[in-house]
Amino acid sequence: MESRLAVSIVVPTFQRRARLARMLDALAAQPAGDGFEVIVVDDGSTDGTWEWLSGARPPFAMRSFTQAHLGPAAARNRGVAESRAPLVLFLDDDVVPEEGLLQAHVAAHARVSDAVVTGPMLPPDANWRRPAWIRWEEEMLLAQYRAMRDGVYPCTPRQFFTGNASVPRARLIAAGGFDARFVRAEDVELGYRLRNAGLRFVFEPGARVRHYPDRTFASWRKTPYLYGRADVAMAREKGHESLDLAYREFHRRRQLNQALPKICVGRPALTASIVGSLRAAVAGADAMGARRPAAAALSALYNILYWQGVADEIGDRDAVWRSVADRAAVART
Repeated sequence: MESRLAVSIVVPTFQRRARLARMLDALAAQPAGDGFEVIVVDDGSTDGTWEWLSGARPPFAMRSFTQAHLGPAAARNRGVAESRAPLVLFLDDDVVPEEGLLQAHVAAHARVSDAVVTGPMLPPDANWRRPAWIRWEEEMLLAQYRAMRDGVYPCTPRQFFTGNASVPRARLIAAGGFDARFVRAEDVELGYRLRNAGLRFVFEPGARVRHYPDRTFASWRKTPYLYGRADVAMAREKGHESLDLAYREFHRRRQLNQALPKICVGRPALTASIVGSLRAAVAGADAMGARRPAAAALSALYNILYWQGVADEIGDRDAVWRSVADRAAVART
């Protein structure tokens, strides 16, 4: 049976037993084709996930492993180590695969050798209620998908979203897998190393999943801050251009998204006040169904928190804005 496997699906999970069950139910509807296996790595859940997995009997080959809570990078590395197929497909536990997902990934790799293939994580149906910050994330992702589909810009390591992405197993192992020191952007960091090793990045619109994220506002606001710190760490430790891209793109942001970080970063009391005011604006706009004002406030929040993360990791807020100014001066010459 192992020689017939075409795809190993690696799923890290933590505290999402019900969502994991829904995702695995959807995988049961995928045509088997040349064969696939599912490897679930429970990253130290305490909600009964491991007990449920121990008794699960899905209609496809599945193996489950458990470990101490080490984070998604370590969980994916364990899954890759246990995989047996030549192609590894990473899926998150809160997605629902659509029909044809596996065939679309396999076909993309057949067309492009040595590729990293990313498929869209699409919003669920309109009846699924979610807060404004989740809708904002959906809109940002959809804008990227449209741009890649229409050739506005190519797929890059920055779009290596491991909620729905596939890579040849041998190339993952040769690259050294995920760096488990990164608690956020660990997929993007690996993406840069895969690119540097010669792999091409491909966006495959037909490899579709539906995404059902469940994050509180407190959880959501940690994300941009951690991305800011991760971009600095990637630049400092790995030489990746992540931070330089952020510097260069700063002046393309809306005026509000340029002004507020400059005002707030490094001033905790002011930041707390403005973040609180923007959070209230999001709640008020969302209650009135005013999605555009809510999205604008969330974009402003994201930028403030991202640049605070950058400044904290560098340790010098003035150095951040000097670098931004330097990149702007280079762009004008």
